[in-house]
Amino acid sequence: MNVTVEIGDWEHVCCGEAIERNDVVDLGCSRFQDADGQVRLIETHHDSRPETRVRGRVVDILVLADDGVTTPILRLPSGPALRGCDDNDDGHLESPWTGELVDERSNRFLLVVKR
Repeated sequence: MNVTVEIGDWEHVCCGEAIERNDVVDLGCSRFQDADGQVRLIETHHDSRPETRVRGRVVDILVLADDGVTTPILRLPSGPALRGCDDNDDGHLESPWTGELVDERSNRFLLVVKR
């Protein structure tokens, strides 16, 4: 069963770790219910106590643009890399199939995890 977890904004940019396709993850998440009743899982590791855990293998990583359009990426850089504070990682986003740079400035991501 695949589960989608939202990652990003200040929580990931602050101190989130890099995540790659096929990594095994154990994410603490909060649940949020939209106005239409859909439940969203949002990674948390700061102020909020996790309501649930998502454990499994990462099968897809998408960058989420402000207009809702998603683009697949090879890996999610760490928060410090996205801020430009990692000497070993420039924080770039790239296509998983071509290696071309993905020109999206969003710091919101979707992680698809196979449980």
